[in-house]
Amino acid sequence: MATTQDLDPNEVGLFALKVYKYREGERISLLIHLGDRLGLFTSMWDAGPLTPDQLAARTGLHTRWLQEWLRAMGAAQLLDTEDGETFELTPVGAAVLADEQDSLYFAAGAFGTPPDPSYVDRLAESFRTGIGLTYDDFGEGAAHSTQRMLGPWSRLALVPFILPSIDGLTEALEAGAEVVDVGCGAGVALATMAEAFPNSRFLGVDPSEIAIGMAHQAVEASGLENLRFEVAGGETLPGEPTFDLVLTFDCLHDMPRPRDTIAAIATSLKEDGVWLCKDIKCGADYTANERNPLRAMMYAISVTSCMASAMSEPDGAGLGTLGLPPEVLEEYCTEAGFGSFTIHDFNDPANLYYEIRP
Repeated sequence: MATTQDLDPNEVGLFALKVYKYREGERISLLIHLGDRLGLFTSMWDAGPLTPDQLAARTGLHTRWLQEWLRAMGAAQLLDTEDGETFELTPVGAAVLADEQDSLYFAAGAFGTPPDPSYVDRLAESFRTGIGLTYDDFGEGAAHSTQRMLGPWSRLALVPFILPSIDGLTEALEAGAEVVDVGCGAGVALATMAEAFPNSRFLGVDPSEIAIGMAHQAVEASGLENLRFEVAGGETLPGEPTFDLVLTFDCLHDMPRPRDTIAAIATSLKEDGVWLCKDIKCGADYTANERNPLRAMMYAISVTSCMASAMSEPDGAGLGTLGLPPEVLEEYCTEAGFGSFTIHDFNDPANLYYEIRP
């Protein structure tokens, strides 16, 4: 076996740099979170080039801390700077880091607080036991991040574009339909739909008590009367045709028993109903995902979130983030008795949409 002394030092150095770039990304991720949390990106939006003193005057924050944060953001090429003295958030940068209301590209909300050490300890134990973590084990931060990321998508894509693309769906919702969102999280998407379609009745179910607690608070604040939430898994849906529309948005691959949920959806969906499923765009195996520029991140998210949830029960399916390609989902649907399976690509870089009917 070759010793370290036998290796090409240039090759070793390049590999070490590759490793440390991930350490850099870890720290920059935290600074993106702080920039979002402290309102720095929104304060810089349309403000032109700013010095640390000028940003301090706009935010009331300490100049020296802002100076170092600005330099880090400039070095990461997330802010424009030529001299390290003035820094600007460009319109493109604002679309990703500041515009939470009107940009489908908004991403700053995905950068939450660092994980609690106990969460990391439990992940390490999962490698020994094979049993993962539930979404409530991830803490409130995970639910808040998901809620913020779904908000722009619900307002700007789901209601105005995606739902009208499904034949007859908007008309049914306008007339009055029974709708259930399985794995609804904090209910952002469902609340957007409930406001847009007041004649329909909406139920959100999710096994996360944290997420459903947030959903209840949002309903109380909104005053919506056609929307309710329950702590429950998808496999508990009624055993008779009840719903005109079933929704599952980015959650099937997280479930310990997705086949049970799909079977329950098949039983609870009316004969003329539709199941709209959104799930991660992926290939059938590792090499099929080579062209995904975020493949490494997707597998990392799987270990720390999606697969962890999908293995949170003994003998869980463990699909993970890239574990539900179209052919696998179609197989599950056929097995459950569905007769129609249509794939829609709405130019969502991360997801495919499936129109599934009895």
